[in-house]
Amino acid sequence: MKTIDELLAEGVDGKRVFVRADLNVPMADGLITDDGRIRAVLPTVKALADAGAKVVVASHLGRPKGAPDPKFSLLQAAERLGELLDAPIAFAQDTVGPAAHDAVNGLQPGQVAVIENLRFNAGETSKDDTERGEFADQLAALADVYVGDGFGAVHRKHASVYDLPARLPHYAGYLIATEVGVLKKLTEDVQRPYVVVLGGAKVSDKLAVIDQLLGKADRILVGGGMVYTFLKAKGYEVGSSLLQEDQLATVTEYLERAEKTGVEIVLPVDTLVAPEFPDLSGKAPANPGTVAADAMPAGQMGLDIGPETSKLYASKLADAATVFWNGPMGVFEHPDYAAGTRAVAQALVESKGFTVVGGGDSAAAVRILGFDENAFGHISTGGGASLEYLEGKTLPGLAALED
Repeated sequence: MKTIDELLAEGVDGKRVFVRADLNVPMADGLITDDGRIRAVLPTVKALADAGAKVVVASHLGRPKGAPDPKFSLLQAAERLGELLDAPIAFAQDTVGPAAHDAVNGLQPGQVAVIENLRFNAGETSKDDTERGEFADQLAALADVYVGDGFGAVHRKHASVYDLPARLPHYAGYLIATEVGVLKKLTEDVQRPYVVVLGGAKVSDKLAVIDQLLGKADRILVGGGMVYTFLKAKGYEVGSSLLQEDQLATVTEYLERAEKTGVEIVLPVDTLVAPEFPDLSGKAPANPGTVAADAMPAGQMGLDIGPETSKLYASKLADAATVFWNGPMGVFEHPDYAAGTRAVAQALVESKGFTVVGGGDSAAAVRILGFDENAFGHISTGGGASLEYLEGKTLPGLAALED
């Protein structure tokens, strides 16, 4: 795929460059709680603006139902982008209507506009090729060139991600080029030992990637809500913990295959438990207890890996040459259940290997828990996209950027 450096070498002065970014930032009470994805697209936007392009930034935010919804407006993200660029930003209150055209037509070389949430138009996410194509045609009227830099959306066959690049000269932005380079290190040129840490709520979200990793990873450390399906598959009591009973047969097969192929699947030896899920609104003390992983009382639910497991996982990461981490070890949003996730993050910081934090809640946890982002080899902006790449799937947004 052609990169933004090639575009800059060709010259962009006065050209309208459409940048498909990923400004899908977490919000609470109308405020951005983590601006990592906005900061990730800055190098691309700044390079284009500095070269004299008229930059048109577009993104989605949340999951509106194909119509305008104020709570999913990109206004806050646009304002934050302007703050980070230290430059005024024109904001259009629609996607392809009069406001968008006015904002773009009013740009001078080196200026930036942000159009409203792409998903306010049903054509963005439509499964109908014609409807999606018609929206892509409308977006194409706003630009002369397309730059794909929204890595967190490249696994979606959406109009701005998949259809629009076919209508304009297209290039990969700095973020996508970096993300793809990192993922190739995890799939094509892996330094060993290769250790993968998987967490998060549902084991079903990770089955396909586990299936692939059983032939590639040396160790897989499992935590989060998904681990209780693994523990149940081993015959342990899991109380009222999150459990996907319909996945037990698959998990059992994976455990058996791992033993045959020499892949070490590491499960908790202890876990933090409580009678109910903690209140996250006020983060009141939860007073958890610690029990052995094979001795969980009925009526208790597991909410984090325990202290002995934290030590075990740190030891299993100590000699790693390559680490990929996707998914927290527990309910890290509550301080009483953040220790396991913190321990894994700290082990990655101390690692001498190449460490990749695979987006989503893992990336959020790193920031919320106060770690220096520069202490990791790479923090991805796309958890779902990273997982699908590791599963071996073709990602529509990357395929669309290929020549």
